[in-house]
Amino acid sequence: MEASGGADEAVSGELVSVAHALSLPAESYGNDPDIEMAWAMRAMQHAEVYYKLISSVDPQFLKLTKVDDQIYSEFRKNFENLKIDVLDPEELKSVSAKEKWRPFCLQFDGVIEDFNYGTLLRLDCSQGYTEENTIFAPRIQFFAIEIARNREGYNKAVYDSVQDKEDKGADKGANDGEKEKSDKGEEKEKKAKNGVNESDEIAM
Repeated sequence: MEASGGADEAVSGELVSVAHALSLPAESYGNDPDIEMAWAMRAMQHAEVYYKLISSVDPQFLKLTKVDDQIYSEFRKNFENLKIDVLDPEELKSVSAKEKWRPFCLQFDGVIEDFNYGTLLRLDCSQGYTEENTIFAPRIQFFAIEIARNREGYNKAVYDSVQDKEDKGADKGANDGEKEKSDKGEEKEKKAKNGVNESDEIAM
């Protein structure tokens, strides 16, 4: 642990620098590819952490912010009929959709840190973050949709799928163990019948 201290400090320092750069207004760096890469990396890390979270904890018990109740209430008040299990990008990105989303998002300025920060959002909530299944969305839009998906049971598909795989893996491991024991038992039986025990074989 101590040996990696220097490396950890270097990484920590680099992250602070990146965080500082990302906190600057967008017009400060124009189309700087390094900054764009840093934004993309941070968005991807956020996506990976979130997917692991909904895979390992029953999503209906997750709390994503301190104001989940407020976000969910305002979201369903403004987007009562929005289909969230499989999103239609037009419902988020079209001119008319943006006009409806803008006031919703702005009310969380100062309530949610980095409320308009670029975040990756899955279109089909039963699937992971693939290129085809992902769009870029403001952070508050991500929170609104994912809090609703968690509360309304849609993200349970991911959790159940991962749990099923783990259960099957555990069952397979247990069955393999039983088979191995059984195979060893049969082998010992054959050796005993032939008058050869394990200690004789090792000695040979």
